[in-house]
Amino acid sequence: MITVTGATGQLGRLVVTGLLDAGVPAAEVVAVARTPEKAADLAARGVGVRLADYGDPAALQAALQGTDRLLLVSGSEVGQRVVQHGNVLQAASAAGVGLVVYTSAPKADDTTLPLAPEHIATERLIADSGIPAVVLRNNWYLENYDDQIRTAAQTGEVVGSSGSGRIPAATRADFAAGAVAVLTAGTPEPGVLEVGGDQAFTLADLAATVAAESGREVTHRDLTAAEHTEFLLGLGLPQQTAEFVVALDQSIAQGALDTGSTALSTLIGRPTTTLVQYVRTVLGR
Repeated sequence: MITVTGATGQLGRLVVTGLLDAGVPAAEVVAVARTPEKAADLAARGVGVRLADYGDPAALQAALQGTDRLLLVSGSEVGQRVVQHGNVLQAASAAGVGLVVYTSAPKADDTTLPLAPEHIATERLIADSGIPAVVLRNNWYLENYDDQIRTAAQTGEVVGSSGSGRIPAATRADFAAGAVAVLTAGTPEPGVLEVGGDQAFTLADLAATVAAESGREVTHRDLTAAEHTEFLLGLGLPQQTAEFVVALDQSIAQGALDTGSTALSTLIGRPTTTLVQYVRTVLGR
C-alpha cells in the first residue's frame, strides 16, 4: 500500500494521480486528507481516502495502517511542522511502514533559507526513527514565479533582490513525477537527493525570457534588501511577509538553491520543464 499525506494539496494530488497513471492499482493507494470531501474525485477513481490531520496522532495512526510506502508531504503551517511531522513519523513507525519519502528543502543542512530549519529538523527525526527513507530536497517551483511572469509581461520589469543567484526550478508536476518514481521503484535506495530543474536561471534570465515570449522589452531591476522591502511594502504586503520574501531572495543571491544536481531528470527519465516552456504556458503562448 502506498499512502500519500496532504493528498488534496497541489503536490500531493499530483502524486496520487501520478501513481494511478503509472499503473498502481487504485486499491493500493491511500490519500490522507484533513478534508476528505476534497478528495471525492480520487475516491471516485477507487483510491482509499482517510481522514487525518498532522496534529492528530490518533487519526494518523489509523490512517497509516497497512502502509508499506509513505510520502510525507511537508506541512504548510510554518512553526508547527517539526511537531506535526514527528506525529506522522511516530504513526509510521507504529504501523510498520517500510519506506518514508519526505519532501524537504534544498541544501537543508547547509543553507541560509529561512524555511530550512524545520526541514533539517524533520530529516533528523526521520533518521532517528530508523525507518528507511528517501529525502527529496525539492528546489523551487516554477509556479512560484507565475505572478512575476504575468506582471513583467504587463509592466516590462522583473523586480527582486536575488542578484545573480541561480534558481534550478521545476514544475510541481516534475517534482510529483520524481516522488512517483521513488514510490514505485522496485528497490528504492535510501538517501538524500537534491532535486530540481536541469537548467538554473537568474531573475535576469527570467526577464529576458518573458521579453522574448511577450514581444516587449522587459528589464531586470535588482534591488538591495532594504529597497526590496520598501518596494514590497508599497505593493501592500505586510511587513513580516515582505521581510520573509526578501530573506528568500537574499538566500538565493548567496547560492542557496544552486545545487548543480540533475537527479530529478534522472528519476523521471526525461528533461525537466524549461523556463521557456513554462513562461509560454503562463502567458498562454
